[in-house]
Amino acid sequence: MPVTTLDPKTALVVVDLQNGVTALPGEPHPTPDVIARTVELADAFRKHDLLVVLVRVSIASDGADWVPGRTEQPPRSARQAPPPGADQIVEQLAGRAEDIVVTKRNWGAFHGTDLDLHLRRRGITQIVLTGIATSIGVESTARAAFEHGYHVTLATDAMTDLSADAHHNSLTRIFPRLGETGSTAEILALLG
Repeated sequence: MPVTTLDPKTALVVVDLQNGVTALPGEPHPTPDVIARTVELADAFRKHDLLVVLVRVSIASDGADWVPGRTEQPPRSARQAPPPGADQIVEQLAGRAEDIVVTKRNWGAFHGTDLDLHLRRRGITQIVLTGIATSIGVESTARAAFEHGYHVTLATDAMTDLSADAHHNSLTRIFPRLGETGSTAEILALLG
């Protein structure tokens, strides 16, 4: 379903547009395009006095604060530590005093963070999501937002993945069950 409306209290939630994540190649949308579209949305939200939340994932170099559990992928401590500054929001989005920065240690931006508290204190009823990776951080955040009772809108051209197939699966099979999808241009048009 295309985007139909934006609530008066809508927030832009940007997932993992940080130095370490944006250094990876994006599919199907090039990462620089995702950043540019997200900056365009963030500027429009700020112009309309709407909240912008910048979510970043930050894990200790020893992996001690990573989610425990048995997986087929080696734990963080067994992989190379991220370079310094990998968890910093990209320069194009960082440094705005009116924005909120949320640090997560999971795929999704709700569990173990104060994101829900920030949104509820401001009366937010809807979120627009952008970021990387579509099938991981963005999808996990969208699922939790839906479960928390928020209206969810997904800016499909302002997100990308490590795999075009994973991105497409989220867009066609998962997101229609969680909210509405639309392009950056469609969302900007609704902002007026």
